[in-house]
Amino acid sequence: MLAKYDPPEVVQPTVEELQPRKRSFLSSLFYSAGSRHSIAPIPSNMPKGLYMYGDVGSGKTMLMDLFYDTLPKNIKAKTRIHFHNFMQDVHKDLHRFGREHGNDIDAIPFVAAEIAKKATVLCFDEFQCTDVADAMILRRLIESIMSHGTVLVTTSNRHPSDLYKNGIQRESFIPCINLLLTHLRVLNLDSSTDYRKIPRPPSGVYHHPVDAAADRHAMHWFRFLGDLDKDPPHRATHQVWGRTIEVPKVSGRACWFDFNELIGRATGAGDYIELMRSYDAFIVTNVPGMNFRSRDLARRFITFIDAVYESRAKLVLTTEKPLSQLFMTREEIDGALEDSAGKSESGQQMKEKREEGEDVDDVMRALMDDLGMNMKVLKSSNMFSGDEEAFAFARALSRLSEMGSQEWVERGMGLEKKGGKGEMESWRRVRSMWKQDNL
Repeated sequence: MLAKYDPPEVVQPTVEELQPRKRSFLSSLFYSAGSRHSIAPIPSNMPKGLYMYGDVGSGKTMLMDLFYDTLPKNIKAKTRIHFHNFMQDVHKDLHRFGREHGNDIDAIPFVAAEIAKKATVLCFDEFQCTDVADAMILRRLIESIMSHGTVLVTTSNRHPSDLYKNGIQRESFIPCINLLLTHLRVLNLDSSTDYRKIPRPPSGVYHHPVDAAADRHAMHWFRFLGDLDKDPPHRATHQVWGRTIEVPKVSGRACWFDFNELIGRATGAGDYIELMRSYDAFIVTNVPGMNFRSRDLARRFITFIDAVYESRAKLVLTTEKPLSQLFMTREEIDGALEDSAGKSESGQQMKEKREEGEDVDDVMRALMDDLGMNMKVLKSSNMFSGDEEAFAFARALSRLSEMGSQEWVERGMGLEKKGGKGEMESWRRVRSMWKQDNL
C-alpha cells in the first residue's frame, strides 16, 4: 500500500491561525478560548498503520526495524524513534514555541506539521503513556500528524485499550485510543518464547562480581572498546537543557562511569540520550542490588538500559548481585513466589519446585519466559507500583541478556565471522539514523 501511496503536501499552519479566538470577558469565564486553526480531516487514501504488541523478546522491535529499513523508495521522509524520546522532543518543541510566541498560542498543530514534514512514515518503539501531561496532548498530536497523511507504525507491550490504564483523567485519553483503533491495524505478537534469551556463545561482557578483579575486567573492556593508545583516558563534559553532564573517563567512543556518578545523581532520559549520541560503549562499575527502598535508582537504571539498547551501544557492568536479583532481593523473590503460589496451577508448581531445592534463579528465568505469570509475581512485590514498571523490569532483564551476547559486542566492529566490513558499515548507518532521529 505504501509503494502506491502519494501523501499530501504538508501545509504548516501560520502563527496567526494558532492565535486564540477572541471572546468576551463573560464567555471566557465559561469556555476555553481554543484557536482559529482546526485540524484537517485524515486523508481517505492514507494506508492504515500498524500497532504491534506482545511480550518482551517476542520480536516486535526487530520486525519494525526490518520494516523501516525496507520501506519503498517513494517514501522519501521517514523517522524511527523510541516513543519516550519522541515525547521528550515534543515537549521541548512545545516549550520553545510557547516561549517564542506566547503560551496562549495552540502549538500542537505547528509541532505536528514539523514532525509530518520529516516523516511520511513514523515508527515508534515502545508506545506507552504513563504521564498525565502526555495523555492530555496525545490525541490532538496524533490526529494532527495523521491529518498530514503520516502513517504510524508502532510497537507496544499492551493492547491499545489497555494504554494509560488507571491513569489520572483517563477519560480524556479514550479518544486517543479510539483514534489508534480506527487508523491502525492491531497485531498481537504474543509468544511463549523470549527470543533474546535463546543461548548464544557467551561473551562475559556485562556481568562481573564487584570484587578486586572487577576493575581489571572493566579496564580490559575499556581498552578493547576505547582507544587508549591514540586517545588516553580523560574527562569530558556535555550540555543538556542548560545543565552540565560530567563524564569521568573517556577514550575514543567509550566512556566509564561509577554507578553513583551516573545513576546516583538526578539524571534522566534526556541525559542518557545525549550520552548515546556521543559514545558507542559504556562501562558502569559498582552496580548495587536494588529493591523497593531504592526504587528511584532502579527506575533510572532501567531507563538507562533502554537508552543503551535503543542506540545499539555496548554495555559493560560490574554488579553486586547476579542479574536475576538485580532489581529484587532473593527474599523478595521468595516472598513474591509465596504470595502467588496457590493462585494458579503454575504458581503452585513453582512453589513446589522451590521447596524441592531448585535454584530460585532458574525459577526467575522461567518467570521471565512466561510474562503472564511474571506479571502476577512481580506485582505482588513492593518493588513495582504498577504494570508499566513490571513490564520495564522484564524488558530490562531481557535486553541485558541480549546485550551480553558475542553477536551484540562484535556488531559494528568488523569482527563478526560473517559480514565483517560490510556489516560494520551497515551498523554505522543504523547508528547514524538513530542519532539523526533523536536530534
